[in-house]
Amino acid sequence: MRSGVGDIRDTLGRPVRDLRVSVTDRCNFRCPYCMPAEIYGERYEFLPRADLLTFEEIERLVRRFVELGVTKVRLTGGEPLVRRGLEDLIARLALAPGIRDLTLTTNGYLLAEKAGALKEAGLKRLTVSLDSLDEDVFKAMNGRGFGTGPVLEGIDAAEEVGLTPIKINAVVQRGVNDHTIVDLARRFKGTGHVVRFIEYMDVGNLNGWRLDEVVAAEEIFRAIDAEMPIEPVEANYRGEVARRYRYRDGDGEIGIIASVSKPFCGDCTRARLSTDGKLFTCLFAGTGTDLRGPMRGGAGDDELRDLIAGVWGRRDDRYSEVRTQETRTGAQPRKVEMYQIGG
Repeated sequence: MRSGVGDIRDTLGRPVRDLRVSVTDRCNFRCPYCMPAEIYGERYEFLPRADLLTFEEIERLVRRFVELGVTKVRLTGGEPLVRRGLEDLIARLALAPGIRDLTLTTNGYLLAEKAGALKEAGLKRLTVSLDSLDEDVFKAMNGRGFGTGPVLEGIDAAEEVGLTPIKINAVVQRGVNDHTIVDLARRFKGTGHVVRFIEYMDVGNLNGWRLDEVVAAEEIFRAIDAEMPIEPVEANYRGEVARRYRYRDGDGEIGIIASVSKPFCGDCTRARLSTDGKLFTCLFAGTGTDLRGPMRGGAGDDELRDLIAGVWGRRDDRYSEVRTQETRTGAQPRKVEMYQIGG
């Protein structure tokens, strides 16, 4: 096996197994914790089409990551379903050898009309973001006044065509939607879908994150356990971000992602490819490495693979484990915005 191909490790011994590909920086929602409407308004200039990676370029880079150990590819955004012709990209990636899990994260608003085409193209499963079932809370949290109806219809449509198991992500923010988490868990208990509650994180620089707005994993656990008793279960695989809990009556499970209170950087195997072709080795990174420039400049596959391997080999990121006191009190270091590289 030639040098640079195969199982690569970073400076902390972590392999690269998961690749998250942001296919667009645009979104039809304006969630305050990701793309606050007062900043990303009607006049905000997103990337011009020429700056976005083409589907051919995405496929080419994904194949290089797979050669280095990636087995799971997740398409993100922005909102990936607003990227025209996304099914064509999925069909390309579905044929790539080595990808065992091809999935997508969506806000679900366009899912009902697209679920069938996504499945037919080769998508395996998906994750839907749904922060609350309370209509007023949900309208405020998506920043557009959209109701939950289309999202719930999208979940039903995805289930009907076999895009399962479906995971449902809810970012929990104190004083905003923390009073609705039990209702959300109850709604999907027994359906086979897994609700995952996510501690509100300091992603990016524009969401006004404060530590006192974080609802810690232990508090989320207690709230649900008091109504519907749960118990911990083993992770499905190394690097799984959510801690798993099953209902004691055997009627399904939930997950809790505790990036703030119980960081899991030590097992992080995720790389991120931004909409404009930059490689980020951490969700909280400040800068990425340009892959689009060398690719469009004529770099061969071996050169691209070696470039990726070199970046990963130097990786020492463990942001969540080393948050400084200054960060906790609001003085955050510069970080890439979540809509540019997905969650």
